[in-house]
Amino acid sequence: MSPSQTTDLESQCELLRSLHRPGDPLLLPNAWDVMTARAVVAAGFPVVATTSGGVAAALGYEDHEGAPGEEMLAAAARIARGVDVPVTVDAEAGYGMEPAELVAALRTAGVAGCNLEDSDYSAGGMREPEQQAEWFRAVREAAEADGYPLVINARIDVFLGAFLAGNAGPGTQAELVPDAVRRANAYLEAGVDCVYPITLWEADALSAFMSEVGGPVNVVALPPAPSLAELAELGVARVSWGILLYRAALAHFEEQLAQLRG
Repeated sequence: MSPSQTTDLESQCELLRSLHRPGDPLLLPNAWDVMTARAVVAAGFPVVATTSGGVAAALGYEDHEGAPGEEMLAAAARIARGVDVPVTVDAEAGYGMEPAELVAALRTAGVAGCNLEDSDYSAGGMREPEQQAEWFRAVREAAEADGYPLVINARIDVFLGAFLAGNAGPGTQAELVPDAVRRANAYLEAGVDCVYPITLWEADALSAFMSEVGGPVNVVALPPAPSLAELAELGVARVSWGILLYRAALAHFEEQLAQLRG
């Protein structure tokens, strides 16, 4: 990376970080290729975020690290080259890379930020919060050693795990808040910039989480979640759509195909 490219990437990192404003959330409609990333920019959004599920599906793989890390990061690099705004990439659980290796790969891809989650796909389940916090600390230290102000969004999979296990009926999310808060504050102390309790949507549970977390919070805009205005009032700093727009686009495509068949 040339000196001018390095300066540009550092500026994009700082711009992305500055847009995390509690109460005035950064809106991130997630893209999955260069075309959709350019559409996000053309619509006036200041940052492009990727969805691992959409990128993996477009490449012919399953989500949750079903795709090779090098292919996912190559797709991220194409998107970053294809737009002139900061790109934050869904890097899943880091593809088994050591922190310094992951940081180098993200920098080479030219991305300003990343999502990193605390699921452990090789072992199943979730990493212990202390273990994950130490890993985040190592990622931050590797980035700092390289002069790379990478913006780290730490995904917390407590609520997602309950949902996938079929244990997420109405009113159950409040029970999971203490574990999620413990993870969030440990990750923030380790040096991440934002925490992302994915699929936390129940208003009371989200409010309780927000009141106990000492840093910016990302919420996914699930259909039953509070409105954008309500999320802003709660102090959310970042709202993303995950795989939802990819699924909507694919559903529309399938509907058009069905009409063509008559």
